Amino acid sequence: MRPYLLIASALIAAPALAQRSMPQPLPIVDMIPAARDMPFPGTIRLAVDASDTLRAVFKVSETIPVPADQAGKPMALLFPKFLPGKHAPRGEIEKLAGLEIRAGGRLLNWKRDPVDVFAFWVDVPAGASSLEVTFDFLSATDGPQGRIVVTSDMMNLQPNSVSLYPAGWFTRAIPVELSVTWPQGWQAGGALREASRDGNRITYQAIDYETLVDSPFFAGRSFAKWDLGQNVTLNVVADDARFLKASDDQIGKHKALVSQAVKLFGTRQFDHYDFLLSLTEKMGGIGLEHHRSSENGVDTGYFTDWERGPGRRNLLPHEFTHSWNGKHRRGADLVTPDFRTPMRNSMLWVYEGQTQFWGYVLQARSGLVSIADTIDQIATIAATLDNRPARGWRSLDDTTNDPIITPRAPKGWLSFQRSEDYYAEGMLVWLEADAIIRRESAGRKNLDDFARRFFGTREGDWGVKPYDFNSLVADLEAVQHHDWAGLLSQRLTEKASGAPLKGLEQLGWKLVYQEKPSAAFTDANRRQVNLMFSGGLLLGMAGKVEQVLWNSAAFDAGIVVGDTLIAVNDLPFSDDGLRAAVTAAKGGSAPIRLLVKTDDRVRAVDWAWNGGLRYPRLERLTPIDQKNPTGLERLLMPRP
Repeated sequence: MRPYLLIASALIAAPALAQRSMPQPLPIVDMIPAARDMPFPGTIRLAVDASDTLRAVFKVSETIPVPADQAGKPMALLFPKFLPGKHAPRGEIEKLAGLEIRAGGRLLNWKRDPVDVFAFWVDVPAGASSLEVTFDFLSATDGPQGRIVVTSDMMNLQPNSVSLYPAGWFTRAIPVELSVTWPQGWQAGGALREASRDGNRITYQAIDYETLVDSPFFAGRSFAKWDLGQNVTLNVVADDARFLKASDDQIGKHKALVSQAVKLFGTRQFDHYDFLLSLTEKMGGIGLEHHRSSENGVDTGYFTDWERGPGRRNLLPHEFTHSWNGKHRRGADLVTPDFRTPMRNSMLWVYEGQTQFWGYVLQARSGLVSIADTIDQIATIAATLDNRPARGWRSLDDTTNDPIITPRAPKGWLSFQRSEDYYAEGMLVWLEADAIIRRESAGRKNLDDFARRFFGTREGDWGVKPYDFNSLVADLEAVQHHDWAGLLSQRLTEKASGAPLKGLEQLGWKLVYQEKPSAAFTDANRRQVNLMFSGGLLLGMAGKVEQVLWNSAAFDAGIVVGDTLIAVNDLPFSDDGLRAAVTAAKGGSAPIRLLVKTDDRVRAVDWAWNGGLRYPRLERLTPIDQKNPTGLERLLMPRP
C-alpha cells in the first residue's frame, strides 16, 4: 500500500493543472452589400495618366457619383479581384498606393475591409454628391514583382488595375467614361473607341464597367495596324520598328484566320474586334481573351523569323476563338455579377479545352501553321499527357481547380501533380468527339456542325449566353446521336495510366516515337533540351533542370528540378554532348555518368537510360492517299 499512499499524497500536494483555454472564434460578417441588377445612378469619370514610363507608374483620378441614399453613410469601393480569363483572384491589389478619397475637396478617412482586403470603406458626408478618388498603380519594374507591363517603348494598360468601383451593383450596370493621357508620340490600340482628343489625352466612348475591364490597351512608340476584314483589326507594338515588317503573305494568313473563324462559327459574336499583339523581349508575355479584343505577347521575331517555324502562331487563333467560346458562351458557374464574387471553373474543359482544339484547327485552316506542323504539335501534346503519371490519381475535372489552387506557379513534380491539363487533355476529348460524329454520321457531319449550333448564336451579340453540362450534351445530341453524357463523364472522371488517344486513332493516326525530332518539336524547344521521352529530363539554359518525369530513369537517379548538369561521361556538359551520350548508350547496359550540382554540393549520378533518343510523332494508320485524306487531315483543311 505504501507506494500508492505516496502517489496519492503527491497528487494532493501538487497544484491543480490549468485547463486549456478554448475561446469561440469571432463570426465572419460580410458587410459589403451584394450586387443588384439595377442601373447605377450616375457615370464614373476615370482619368489615367500613363505618361510616366520611366517609373512605370499609372496615376489615377476617379470621380464616383454617390447615390442619394448613400450620403451620410459608409460606402464600399472595390478593386477588381476575380479577373475573367484568369479564372482566379489575380487582381494586383498590392500595387495600389497613395490612395486618397475626398468629398467636396475634404479629405476623408478610409479603412480596408477586415474580411475582403480588396474593399475600402469610406464614411460619406451628408450632402456629398460624389467621391474624388486618387491613387497610383505601381506596375512591376523587375521580374519578381510581377509581369512587366510598361517599358520605355510600349505598355499594356489594363483598366482593372487603374480603377475602383462601388459595391452593390452589377458591374454591367455601372456606366463609366475613361480618358487616358498617353506618352507623347505613342499610338494605342484597344476595343474602346475614341470620343474626343486633346493632344495626347484621349477620351473614349462611355461604356459599362464590366466592358471597361474587358477592354485593355496596348500602346507603343513603334506601332502598326492592319485591317483583317470582318471588322477585325490587328494592332501591333514592337520593341523597334524593324520588327513590324510583315509581308503581304503573312498578313494574308491573319486575314484567313478571321475568315475561317467566321465560316466555322457562322456568326461574329462582336461588333468589332481588335487583336493586340506585342513583339517584345522586354514587356511580359501574355495571352488573355476578351470579348472584343485579346492581349497577345510574343517575341520580336514573330514576323521577321517566320521561316524558323510555327513559334507562337497558335496564340492568336486560340484567343480569337475565345470571343465565341468563353466570352459569349460561358459555363453558367463562371457568370458573376461583379469582380468580387468567386468564379467556379468546372466547365474549363470546354471553355479552354475546346478553344485549344479550335485554335489548332484554325491555325492550320488559315495557313498560319502548316497541316504537317500542326499534326506534329498535336503529337507532342498527346505524348506529354500519355507520359503523365498523375493521370492515375487525379482526374481531368479536378484540374479545372488549378487556376485557384496554384496560379501558374512552378511545380516541382509537374508530371505527378498535373497542372491546367483541361487545356491539352480537353483538346484530346474534343478530337474524340469529332471522330465520333464523323464515324456515326458516315462522314456527313463533324464538330464544325456543333460549333455553329452551340457558339454562333446571333450575329453581333457580344453578350453572354451561359450553358451547363446538360445543355452542352443536348446540343451535341442534336448534331449526332450518341451517349455523350456517358462519354464526357468518363473522360472527366477517369483515372488512367495513359492519355485518351482513341480520337486520334479514329481520325487515322497513332502516337509513336522516333530518334529524330520533328521540325515543330525542335522549334518549340529552341531554348531547351527536351529529353522528357528519353529518360525523363527537361533542361533549360546551361544544363539547368526544369522538369523531371516522375518514376523515370532521371527520377530514379535522384535528379530534381533546380539541379544543374555540369559533366556528362567525364566531359564538360553541353547540350549536344548530352544528346550524343544518350545516343551512344542506346541498347547497352552501362548508365550515363553525370556530375550534378545541387545548391552548394556536387555529386556523381548514374543515369540508367539506355533507350536512346525518343521524340513523339503521329504515324498514319493507312497509306498516304491524296484522294482519301484521314479524318484529322480533313479536320485541318481550310473551308471553302
